[in-house]
Amino acid sequence: MDPTSFSTTPTTVPQATPSGTAAPAPAVAAPNDFNTFLKMLTVQMQNQDPLDPIDSADYAVQLATFSGVEQQVKTNELLGSLSGQMALSGLAEMAGWVGQEARAAMPAWFDGAPVTLSPNPLATADSVELIVKDAQGKEVARSDIPVSAEPIEWAGVGKDGAPLPKGFYSFEVVSKDAEGKALLTEQAELYATVTEVRAEGGKTVLVMQGGALVPTSSVTALRQGS
Repeated sequence: MDPTSFSTTPTTVPQATPSGTAAPAPAVAAPNDFNTFLKMLTVQMQNQDPLDPIDSADYAVQLATFSGVEQQVKTNELLGSLSGQMALSGLAEMAGWVGQEARAAMPAWFDGAPVTLSPNPLATADSVELIVKDAQGKEVARSDIPVSAEPIEWAGVGKDGAPLPKGFYSFEVVSKDAEGKALLTEQAELYATVTEVRAEGGKTVLVMQGGALVPTSSVTALRQGS
């Protein structure tokens, strides 16, 4: 559900039974319709037991309850409006990101050209392995890389050394100890061109080259597009 949308629980207005005991009535369809509420309250007064009328304090409680619900509806509408304005403001501020290259832990769109990766293995690791998976999560390549945060080039070849087809590929950096046990597995970061800034689910996301979606909160660096 969109967090900028709000809902309120319909208010019920007690009806009088022949014995004078208040009983719940059908839910009010529009809690913010004050005229409807007054009509229902009038009907309630007309149909009460004259020998055992409803206490006037009960009417005061109903009026106070409805007033509170009405104010909550107005508050929700105001918050929704403010939230929408803030989202639009955020999009306007990030419009300048379009065409630039953002770095984040995300899949890479491979079109035949080498992909530059920015691994960040544990400095205390004894060895580091790079695992490449395709868009379906199938492992297509695995290789040892230096215990370093320096960028590396992935040539886009599979286990057999043959070029891989175009598509999205993800990169896992596995830091291992001396016995080959995995200490930490993280996604490698890489640069990709921002093609669109979009609001989804109350958050601002970047549409990257190839169509990958990346939350702006995941971006660790930004540079001019090449």
